Amino acid sequence: MFCGIVEGMARVVAIEKEGTNVHFTLESPYDEPLHIDQSVAHNGVCLTVVRSNGKSYVVTAMDETLRRTNLGLLRENDEVNVERSMLMNGRLDGHIVQGHVDQTAVCTAVEDCDGSHIYTFTYEADATMVRRGYFCVDKGSVTVNGVSLTVIDPTETSFKVSIIPYTYTYTNFHAIKVGTVVNIEFDILGKYIARLHHLESE
Repeated sequence: MFCGIVEGMARVVAIEKEGTNVHFTLESPYDEPLHIDQSVAHNGVCLTVVRSNGKSYVVTAMDETLRRTNLGLLRENDEVNVERSMLMNGRLDGHIVQGHVDQTAVCTAVEDCDGSHIYTFTYEADATMVRRGYFCVDKGSVTVNGVSLTVIDPTETSFKVSIIPYTYTYTNFHAIKVGTVVNIEFDILGKYIARLHHLESE
């Protein structure tokens, strides 16, 4: 489990395909080495560390993950938002994030607001997805590339988020432009409520 508070950015240094899997070697932003079997969110995708030498580490993404997320679009030298799993005795500074990306969205607008930035993202949606809780609500929570954010002006297929200068600088939001594909995870609480409502109405 995560909370959507990005701890740093890991740089992709190598990409190796093996069958339908892809192994990503990343330069670790952490002072202490990551250990094997540790869970780390990469652009919001929970992946397991399979190798580590202190300065760099390796994670593996399977075909399903590559199809549902933007990890398959990564190239060497790309920056990836990373977050280690949360400590249960710590503060929940963001919101409950599972690290299970629901789908991708596309950036359709970036507005410079004299320091801060407002991003608009569009995603595919249908009635079945809505019944399962795959939607945004105004002032609700959404995770974009692993960053916990507050939803602004949602529609059936889009939403906006406002990014403060700190987040812009210390996450890969500074590299997002019109046309960029991002990972999104909808609020897990909303999914449970939507599912329960659907079952009660059947």
